[in-house]
Amino acid sequence: MAERGQPPTPAKRLCCRSGYGSGCRPGQRAGGAGLGSGALCAGPSSAAAAAALGLLPLGKTQSPESLLDIAARKVAEKWPFQRVEERFERIPEPVQRRIVYWSFPRSEREICMYSSFNTGAEDPTAAPGGAAAAPGGAADTAAAADENRLPFRRGIALLDGGCVDNVLQVGFHLSGTVTEPAMQSEPETVCNVAISFDRCKITSVTCSCGNKDIFYCAHVVALSLYRIRKPDQVKLHLPISETLFQMNRDQLQKFVQYLITVHHTEVLPTAQKLADEILSQNSEINQVHGAPDPTAGASIDDENCWHLDEEQVQEQVKLFLSQGGYHGSGKQLNLLFAKVREMLKMRDSNGARMLTLITEQFMADPRLALWRQQGTAMTDKYRQLWDELDSSNRPHRTVFTRAIEACDLHWQDSHLQHIISSDLYTNYCYHDDTENLLFDSHGWPLWHEHVPTACARVDALRSHGYPREALRLAIAIVNTLRRQQQKQLEMFRSQKKELLHRGVTSITNLEGWVGHPLDPIGTLFSSLMEACRVDDESFHGFSDFTENMGQCKSLEYQHLPAHKFLEEGESYLTLAVEVALIGLGQQRIMPDGLYAQEKVCRNEEQLISKLQEIELDDTLVKIFRKQAVFLLEAGPYGGLGEVIHRESVPMHTFAKYLFTSLLPHDAELAYKTALRAMRLLVLESTAPSADMSRPHHIASVVPNRYPRWFTLSHIESQQCELASTMLTAAKGDVRRLETVLESIQKNIHSSSHIFKLAQDAFKIATLMDSLPDITLLKVSLELGLQVMRMTLSTLNWRRREMVRWLVTCATEVGVYALDSIMQNWFTLFTPTEATSIVATTVMSNSTIVRLHLDCHQQEKLAGSARTLALQCAMKDPQNCALSALTLCEKDHIAFETAYQIVLDAATTGVSYSQLFTIARYMEHRGYPMRAYKLATLAMTHLNLSYNQDTHPAINDVLWACALSHSLGKNELAAIIPLVVKSVKCATVLSDILRRCTLTTPGMVGLHGRRNSGKLMSLDKAPLRQLLDATIGAYINTTHSRLTHISPRHYSEFIEFLSKARETFLMAHDGHIQFTQFIDNLKQIYKGKKKLMMLVRERFG
Repeated sequence: MAERGQPPTPAKRLCCRSGYGSGCRPGQRAGGAGLGSGALCAGPSSAAAAAALGLLPLGKTQSPESLLDIAARKVAEKWPFQRVEERFERIPEPVQRRIVYWSFPRSEREICMYSSFNTGAEDPTAAPGGAAAAPGGAADTAAAADENRLPFRRGIALLDGGCVDNVLQVGFHLSGTVTEPAMQSEPETVCNVAISFDRCKITSVTCSCGNKDIFYCAHVVALSLYRIRKPDQVKLHLPISETLFQMNRDQLQKFVQYLITVHHTEVLPTAQKLADEILSQNSEINQVHGAPDPTAGASIDDENCWHLDEEQVQEQVKLFLSQGGYHGSGKQLNLLFAKVREMLKMRDSNGARMLTLITEQFMADPRLALWRQQGTAMTDKYRQLWDELDSSNRPHRTVFTRAIEACDLHWQDSHLQHIISSDLYTNYCYHDDTENLLFDSHGWPLWHEHVPTACARVDALRSHGYPREALRLAIAIVNTLRRQQQKQLEMFRSQKKELLHRGVTSITNLEGWVGHPLDPIGTLFSSLMEACRVDDESFHGFSDFTENMGQCKSLEYQHLPAHKFLEEGESYLTLAVEVALIGLGQQRIMPDGLYAQEKVCRNEEQLISKLQEIELDDTLVKIFRKQAVFLLEAGPYGGLGEVIHRESVPMHTFAKYLFTSLLPHDAELAYKTALRAMRLLVLESTAPSADMSRPHHIASVVPNRYPRWFTLSHIESQQCELASTMLTAAKGDVRRLETVLESIQKNIHSSSHIFKLAQDAFKIATLMDSLPDITLLKVSLELGLQVMRMTLSTLNWRRREMVRWLVTCATEVGVYALDSIMQNWFTLFTPTEATSIVATTVMSNSTIVRLHLDCHQQEKLAGSARTLALQCAMKDPQNCALSALTLCEKDHIAFETAYQIVLDAATTGVSYSQLFTIARYMEHRGYPMRAYKLATLAMTHLNLSYNQDTHPAINDVLWACALSHSLGKNELAAIIPLVVKSVKCATVLSDILRRCTLTTPGMVGLHGRRNSGKLMSLDKAPLRQLLDATIGAYINTTHSRLTHISPRHYSEFIEFLSKARETFLMAHDGHIQFTQFIDNLKQIYKGKKKLMMLVRERFG
């Protein structure tokens, strides 16, 4: 806000001194003494002056303030100095001096308001942490978090460091120098500061630092605070025009010449120009009476407001908008809006000016429309503005409609005027025959208006500095809401039987108060809480304010003496709590749109957070009981009524707060409230559509549709939190636990949330510092079983974790629970889960040790596990056969049964890879013939083509052949035809052939007996068949490879032929066969000259 090298704004009015009699000599004002060289600002009593400035606590001044100072202070606050001059012909110099003295601002809070975002005002959350924009107008997020870098804080540091010097006040102009200490990278600098002021407001500032910002720089702050805190150390002169008038011609000439001499480089051109104009008779300057005086104060027409650099405000908003979705920019904009409210609350006209500038920049930014079209991510602030500004296709109220309605609002209603202006406005002639009564049965005033609009009036009064008026209207509104509650309760009781019979209702509120753009409940709550706030220390003047600014002050809320329009025993605190409960419990329909739905959740949580700061006493507990009973008994008019609209905003978050608050005082009501809130009607598939035939007069008819609830996942998580809270509280109470379990099973539709509740219940039941709660463990198990049933036929990435957890939970419950889940496995688990996880875990040693099972119990569990295994193997042999064999291996009959199941399924239901795995298992367990049988079955399903030389089944084929070879010639002779039929890969066949020729078949036969015999001949069966098949495979593979061979594979192909020759040579006529084979190749593929040349070089 400072501007380099520019003088203060020139005076708007021209000063010529009238009121001088003919008897007065030049240089002497009538009624006043001649001026000396200057005087200090101290008044008749420095103690009185300090008290007036707020530097001493009230009531502790050393002497009473003079009548002159009292009058001068009031005039300085209200009258421009020109009006004083015109009103009084003769103004004594002491009077002028005191008016000038008192015209400088006295409030450090106002200096702070114009030099930092956060001034420690009513709502610290409105401007979190405060922020200062970086030099050049850039918003520095790091600086925002560092309070010491705020201009106001830095200004105090400069003042305390003795950096302010040469302070001079001439009329309504203050000047001085502020020295910026040297830093590591910057030398010491001296800044020249000039401030103009009028009627206790700074009207312009100039600083040579050149810092451009919305707010005053630290140097302006330092000089201003110096004048406020040390007025007795500031030389004070009357306006310069007064001093000049006392000079004769010689003195004036000397004065001008000395001034030009001292500043000739700066002022000489200007001085000559002015001299030429003055000497010209027809010049414009000679046509005007008097001359401007920048130190003479304001003219009558001047607007009296604090200096605000409008251009910088516009530039800052442009900068924030240009940063798009950047988080810091949204925060800075919120701080600007908070600054507007702060100014309005202090009745500063710049609040409206600043809001206008911000709005104009929003509307003028062309990127907003572009972002909207492209769907570019924007901060919540931008999205909110556009969602509410875009009224083209929306039937509901928008920012525009609310603004238009606000223009039509007026304050001339006589009833409204009486409410806000008097604490004694009553009427005891009560007649309950109309709905919109002006007074209730106590004779207290009521205010019937659209609730958000009525609360906007309260907010407007608070924002513009009328807290008492706002409080009076807030009380009238709350009393009106309480009366409406009672009427609604009576109305429902009269039609309760009919509504309960139908089971549906169309009664609803389309506009909720919590999450509303005008925040009606938050406004009422804040207004009432302010009235009962007691600070932990008193503030005496603005000096104390600056020392405490930025510190988090602890606040207490007390039941202050009752207002005239409150019941006996009530206070502002009870009223604030009650209106918050009324708003949170209001039955309202879920609004459209993601932003609106998120705002409902966010505002509800914020309001509850504020309520949690209040310590409940007996008086407040009565309020909680009263509102909880209303919510339960008011039917469709309360959020927890027996019959409410299907698309009502759920009460889970609010009910959790009510539950925890009421539980120590009224457990029955607490559980009744929480259990009623557990429902989530929008997910009830059997929920009937609302009856639209008889809508109530307060209701709006809503089309029957499936709502787009964008926050449904958050709502379901809050429902889960409510249930978890009840489970925790009900530990040890069998009846309560059963009721809560029933509510969870009925109302929660998400398997993941039920699983979380099951885990929570398990943790609570098995805390280390106490014995397990068996009832809560059973609840946990029941919830786990429900999760198993819900996710059995659906895909869930946590399913395996859920199954393992359920077995752990059942183990804690006892052996009967484990036996039960195994006997009913088909309703809970897939066959694979039942065998590989459930039965395997139950049969493990750790489970037996954990449960301290005796032999009888172990056998019973084992029997259930074997039965489960056989059933699973029958149902899914592919995935369960091996597990079934493993589980049944200690029981001969069960093992044989499982083996037969595998054989029966081998032809159709089990893959070759699984059969090979089971065969290897059989061999490992000492059943080589059964392993051989399964291996031959697996071979019938296998098919290896010529180019699958890296197939994973190759190792199984080699193992099967090795097993057959080890069993004997007959077994080998039986499997070789299967191998020849299934395997077409030449390299695999040649490998098998070599292995079969190395040792005699049956060398390690059954029971470890070694067989003696000869090696098998390649000229006889079965190896002759294998040799022919291998040679044939090489021939076929060679032709296949040559069909699409490329030069880079020539060398690899030659090596392949070398391996083929080794196999050919194993036959007695192999050399001839291979030669013929090569000749055929050279003839058939003679076009591949380079390749054939390589073949000749290697094979001739």
